[in-house]
Amino acid sequence: MAEIKSTLELALERTKKIAISDEERQEIKQKEVLEKVSVLSHRYREGTSPLHEILKEIEKMDERIRPWVKETLLHQWIEALSLNDEGGRLIKGIESLKQQTLDELKQGFDALLSLYREEMEGIKTKGRIQLLEVLRKEHISGSAVEPKLEGSELYKKESERLDQTYRTKLEELKEKLRTP
Repeated sequence: MAEIKSTLELALERTKKIAISDEERQEIKQKEVLEKVSVLSHRYREGTSPLHEILKEIEKMDERIRPWVKETLLHQWIEALSLNDEGGRLIKGIESLKQQTLDELKQGFDALLSLYREEMEGIKTKGRIQLLEVLRKEHISGSAVEPKLEGSELYKKESERLDQTYRTKLEELKEKLRTP
């Protein structure tokens, strides 16, 4: 079976007469590695590859770039933590790359996410009640009436305030994850 060639090798074969400097060659290799890291990160975040497969891919790489690859993945996964998803998968990956358990931070993240969702539900409920009251005053009511929260200025303002507050707290957790 023929060996699979990298983009760089294919490009070099086609351009044998054109010489590139070592610096350019190194830059091309760095771009290839960065692209590979981005693909690995995306595959793990999306759930298309389990953690053990990602770690196997890293182990197949040149031992000189492994620490950089792990550091880059770690950075990408920490940055990907958000209030819009569970984050458990990412924290598991971060634990593996850091080679330490992060139970306290995991609990802090879960608690933060739970409080955020609880407060967001409160804002939604309050917004629905206020919109229904406005509609009732205009003699619009019934079981089929479902107010559209996204159009409410109060809902927008309150949810933006809540997002800002919790994003600040999330950044504090992320900063703890960034420290060795």
